[in-house]
Amino acid sequence: MSWENLLEAYRNAARGKRAREATARFEHGLADHLLELQKELRSRRYRPGPYASFTIHEPKRRLISAAPFRDRVVHHALCNVIEPRFERRFVFDSYANRRAREPTGR
Repeated sequence: MSWENLLEAYRNAARGKRAREATARFEHGLADHLLELQKELRSRRYRPGPYASFTIHEPKRRLISAAPFRDRVVHHALCNVIEPRFERRFVFDSYANRRAREPTGR
């Protein structure tokens, strides 16, 4: 819930998505949005928003459900805190969805 963590989370959530409307709207009032998120998280009033669903067709037809941008910021803030704790407990040969691990011998 720290300011530093929420700011880093915003930067991670916005990476590669700065041209999108939802990202631009959040960035327009960045300090206010982060302060409001911080206030909601601290008071335990934070509630996720509704997901947007859409279909993509590459490489096959799939239904995608996307969280609102402000929720993505919260997701990143949470991962910033819990990922290092989980990382220490993973077995050496686990590679799926781990940033610092790439399979060897391939």
